[in-house]
Amino acid sequence: MNTTIEKILLAQKNVKVIDASIAYKDYVALDLSAKNTDLIALDVTDAVIFEDFIEDHLSKNDAKVAFGGYLETRNLYRRSSVFKNEVTDERNIHIGLDLWIKAGTNVLAALDGRIHSFQNNTALGDYGPVIILEHTIEDITFYTLYGHLSIDSLKDKKEGQIVTKGEVIAQLGAPPINGDYAPHLHFQIIQDMQGKKGDYPGVCSLNDLEFFKVNCPDANLLLKI
Repeated sequence: MNTTIEKILLAQKNVKVIDASIAYKDYVALDLSAKNTDLIALDVTDAVIFEDFIEDHLSKNDAKVAFGGYLETRNLYRRSSVFKNEVTDERNIHIGLDLWIKAGTNVLAALDGRIHSFQNNTALGDYGPVIILEHTIEDITFYTLYGHLSIDSLKDKKEGQIVTKGEVIAQLGAPPINGDYAPHLHFQIIQDMQGKKGDYPGVCSLNDLEFFKVNCPDANLLLKI
């Protein structure tokens, strides 16, 4: 990992990206990896069933938000050709941080910055509406991605628009608008956008993992949940 970006992320304090009123003590970890046996009998392709699973996990742990997923190998993506087709390796390693909570929850800018780009990625299993912000700290520029938003979150947005840390920039979307997932925020840090706008891979293949581990460091270095 680039030590400069790691130091910058670790130096930031009091960062939240959803509903600022919810304390991190009310978050609970959630394992959605292929090794989680609780998922074997679960139809993860059904957003309603999956949301019930999330709600049950929150209830059992007296929590308000479930979080996790960085570098998890998941089976969730096999339903969609977005993640596997005849010419690409299977992409099943998650390189963002997921925050699971109800649709309509406010999404906040992690840091001061500007809107780099935004787009509605409509394929099954994709992000749905996404906003990408650009930040510069100590002459280092990097990006934060907010995926699975509501369609209204893209209204009146402009590239270059200034945002401030903690500002409400969006709300979480519901299925099927959000890519047909149980409601959650996919939050990701990106060093090099590689020329992309309005989209960036949130899942990678094993063959590309070493690159993405560097280009997309653990978002929890910033959030510190």
